[in-house]
Amino acid sequence: MNNRHNAQITKRTFIKSVLAVPLFGASFSDLMADPKNKNATQLSENEDFWANIRSDYRLKPDYINLENGYYCMLPQTILEAHIQQVREMNYQASFYMRTRQFDDKAKVRHRLASLVGCAQEELILTRNTTESLDTVISGIDWKAGDEVVMALQDYGAMKDMFQQQTLRHGIVTKVVSVPNHPDNDAEIVEMYARAISAKTRLLMLCHVINITGQILPVRKICDMAHSKGVEVMVDGAHAVAHIPVNISELNCDYYGSSLHKWLCSPLGAGILYVRKDKIEKLWSVFADGSFPKDDIRKLNHTGTHPCSTDLAVNAALDYYQTLGAEKKETRLRYLQNYWTSQVRNIPNVVVNTPADAARSCAIANVGVTTLKPADLAKVLLDKYKIYTVAIDYANVQGVRVTPGLYTTVAELDQLVVALKELAG
Repeated sequence: MNNRHNAQITKRTFIKSVLAVPLFGASFSDLMADPKNKNATQLSENEDFWANIRSDYRLKPDYINLENGYYCMLPQTILEAHIQQVREMNYQASFYMRTRQFDDKAKVRHRLASLVGCAQEELILTRNTTESLDTVISGIDWKAGDEVVMALQDYGAMKDMFQQQTLRHGIVTKVVSVPNHPDNDAEIVEMYARAISAKTRLLMLCHVINITGQILPVRKICDMAHSKGVEVMVDGAHAVAHIPVNISELNCDYYGSSLHKWLCSPLGAGILYVRKDKIEKLWSVFADGSFPKDDIRKLNHTGTHPCSTDLAVNAALDYYQTLGAEKKETRLRYLQNYWTSQVRNIPNVVVNTPADAARSCAIANVGVTTLKPADLAKVLLDKYKIYTVAIDYANVQGVRVTPGLYTTVAELDQLVVALKELAG
């Protein structure tokens, strides 16, 4: 009798632990509840406020990390919630996997769908953007001669998958090049429109170009493409929890994103959106007979996956929503403009990101004309203890700089000093 009672208590305790809203520290809760901390624009320049946020991160003292675009480290609040879920998952093992995992993942899907503005029936959890978009690319029933329009600046993994379809099915890829400093949205829309022909089936574009941080006019491009009978797939790897994302308003057909970037979820969590009427025609990468052809979950049969990663998305969502989307976006845009505005007009310095605040947020790219990108990244790390990543392709030569919420203006001042010295 006691054993049965203890088992019931253990089950209830576990379920509560993996689904509960993380208990933020009193200082964080008080910080968010304080009425004077509501104005996002004013807070964007309040270093005392962001110093409190910074205190929730465990930072290496060896260098200034300005490479958050690949993987945004987790604040301790999210990290501890994730670790606790790993422990509980190990404790419950098969019992949890066979009794609760699917219902709990469905709850996470519901929250994510609400965040990005789509129906839960149109979204699945994946491991990252590459898996999401490659699922679409490999799932389309291609015919020889079908055309795809994409940009030189698009991510390499998608290019590789399209190349595989070229070798396998005989499709044709047409590549455009997005200008680093467009005059207006019409210039970009027209560039894509000129590449479309009667044979074009799919247009791929970035929501935020990963190497420069430029935000593209997705809705306008989607409307144009649809008017010509062309589907649109959006690479939103750097958009979710970085800038506002409402997939329904974007009017795209497919959308993928990685949650380990700006949502600060553990590595191994992403999303794939497929518009409801597009699901049935897609082939699954891994066959699944459990769901109807028009159920998006048929695309999600990837074997046994660590549920603790998916469940930790709850903690990441709690943190993001408690902080406030507007506060985060405004702060990140402020940080980028803070340093880029100081170096844009310096001789021998080239900023490869638009100056228009509406066309970028946290991410920017800068080059020094006298240094190759790899050499610039190396000297920034070796001499100035600033970590960035070199970009040297697709008409972009420089280093990508991506501050995080824990980044201070004092750290960016060091970047500005370094660029001025190197340019001189």
